[in-house]
Amino acid sequence: MTKVKVKENEELDHALRRFKKECQKSGIISDIRRHEYYEKPSVRRKKKLLAAQRKQKKRGKF
Repeated sequence: MTKVKVKENEELDHALRRFKKECQKSGIISDIRRHEYYEKPSVRRKKKLLAAQRKQKKRGKF
């Protein structure tokens, strides 16, 4: 769980920006997007395979 303490005399916008950055770093946002809808295991495997192929191709080893 991500927590951000608002400093004294700090604007709420700045604290909100820090909170969003912490959520991004910890991977909460990507996890929420991944669980937004159900994905069949076969589709999940296919996506993972395609991502691995793209990664290898980007490195130049494919």
